[in-house]
Amino acid sequence: MLKILLTAAIIWAVWFFLIKKPQVTEHRQKKADEAKRKEAKPDEEIMVACEKCGTYVSNHEAIIVSGRYYCSKACAGVK
Repeated sequence: MLKILLTAAIIWAVWFFLIKKPQVTEHRQKKADEAKRKEAKPDEEIMVACEKCGTYVSNHEAIIVSGRYYCSKACAGVK
């Protein structure tokens, strides 16, 4: 009877540590990665100053002429 219990315990331990535990670890890692992705902020906007008037505007809305940021076409001198 003791041999059967010992054999079953060894088979269970091998199954658990070689098969089940890596699957659980992989599943937990995937869930952690998904949580990080959900928490990640979208690209933050950087505020830049207009070269002419000094008004701050987001880098997405700014007009770039010759590598300089402007708040409007009037400040940039373009039509």
